[in-house]
Amino acid sequence: MSDRLKGKVALITGGTSGIGAATAELFIKEGATVVITGRSVEKGQGLAESLGPNASYREADVMEEAAIADCIGYTTSTHGKLDILFNNAGGPVGAPLEQLTQEHIDYGVKLLLSSAMLGTKHAVAPMKANGGGCIINNSSIAGLRYRQGDFLYSALKAALTHYTRMSGIELGEHHIRVNSISPGAIATPIFWGGSQRANTLSDEENGRKMNKLQQSLARSVPLLKTGVAEDIAEAALYLASDAGRFVTCHDLVVDGGRTSMFHEPSQRLVTAKDHQ
Repeated sequence: MSDRLKGKVALITGGTSGIGAATAELFIKEGATVVITGRSVEKGQGLAESLGPNASYREADVMEEAAIADCIGYTTSTHGKLDILFNNAGGPVGAPLEQLTQEHIDYGVKLLLSSAMLGTKHAVAPMKANGGGCIINNSSIAGLRYRQGDFLYSALKAALTHYTRMSGIELGEHHIRVNSISPGAIATPIFWGGSQRANTLSDEENGRKMNKLQQSLARSVPLLKTGVAEDIAEAALYLASDAGRFVTCHDLVVDGGRTSMFHEPSQRLVTAKDHQ
């Protein structure tokens, strides 16, 4: 531990599993006080207890603006400020192009785009009052490359990355830095339906799916190894800490080199269907 976030207060959405949980654990090790949000009360409370007194859980569905505002209000009223917001919540969306419905679009926009936009909206006032802050949006290489996710997911992640740049410009004068992280082949439950489905499976079944996923993903990147949630947590730590103090409007790609593989053989492409 090096106390890179000593005295900082962070709010992490989608913080009960995967990247969010790994980031919460790392932030706390580095001295931060962390509020995690999510829809699973059992998992959220259990994780907060395991992380110790500097962690707390607030139930929230980030598809509802009132819930987002409540979490930010809870953080500032409980801890006096908000230094870091990690808009991490997300999951699979969409359908094949010819089967797409307005319901798919509305669901995807709420989950992947407006949740981050509204989180930013409600974080601005306390960050201004605090003299600045750091906002991190969890995007994806699906917003950069073809066939890294379904087309609706990819389009929304591309929009989120662009929104990150635009809001970073808008908020720079208030010393609020806004960046995104674009994970690549990271082994998380999103490949078999996200945390909602993983919560319905046994530890044994989730472990089996994770082992199969890691073996497949290792073949999809030049480094020939699997990216894990902790890799994204380290990227978030860099952006949130003083080490990233001159970084804003930036999309940090963490993908083991996958986006450089413009002509990878088709048999090396890994999709969510391989891990159902």
